[in-house]
Amino acid sequence: MADKPDIEQLIGDTVGEIHVDAPKMSTRNCNVFYGDKQAIFDVNLDFGKHSVVALIGPSGCGKSTYLRCLNRMNDTIPICRVMGKLSLDDEDIYAREMDPVLLRARVGMVFQKPNPFPKSIYDNVAYGPRLHGLAQTRADLDEIVVTSLQKAGLFEEVKDRLTSPGTGLSGGQQQRLCIARTIAVSPEVILMDEPASALDPIATAIIEELIDELRENFTIAIVTHSMQQAARVSQRTAYFHLGRLVEVGETNDIFTNPRHELTENYITGRFG
Repeated sequence: MADKPDIEQLIGDTVGEIHVDAPKMSTRNCNVFYGDKQAIFDVNLDFGKHSVVALIGPSGCGKSTYLRCLNRMNDTIPICRVMGKLSLDDEDIYAREMDPVLLRARVGMVFQKPNPFPKSIYDNVAYGPRLHGLAQTRADLDEIVVTSLQKAGLFEEVKDRLTSPGTGLSGGQQQRLCIARTIAVSPEVILMDEPASALDPIATAIIEELIDELRENFTIAIVTHSMQQAARVSQRTAYFHLGRLVEVGETNDIFTNPRHELTENYITGRFG
């Protein structure tokens, strides 16, 4: 019986163009370890300005772990170690002088499950601007809150109950509130970790439309388990397998003419 090829032989080099002109963010030789266990292997990938990159792949393939590297959320895990060069506008985000709190204001994150603070709708959105001193007066803060809710497509639904608890909103509204909270500090990049997986189809469609509108002002990276969603919202798609980036390219090309057998097998449903 022939020996099975190891994963490095199976995957080989990344297929597709990892580079984009003047990327907003980029990673080079990104490796992630949890103790002695390696979770991410030499990922090289660029994120273009005003575009959406979808990260797809089977469960446990490292998509979310990689995403969390981009705003140093993995710093909160004691046994986690990140190696390689990860940059935002050519600044090393893991440099000693980089303040993770300030980095996370520039690279915001929306999680899988909506997580509004146990505060009013207004105070949820105002939290970040207050923390970072972005508003000089109450009128400035009001403007930030209203503008952020408008950008998140939520203002018309909540304008008469801004003092009501954010936790009293529906799931889809809570997720848009979390998006408003994220954009209230004027980030440059928004990371989304399966932002619609806990939502019903109608709320999901609203979030997808919102993502398309937000990319006019932000760079967006989205992890999604839904290939249909990736096809709808992204301009580029990156396919991950067992902690490695297998293929990256224009979304239409990835879904209609994948160049790697592993990508094709996943997209056609042969595994994953």
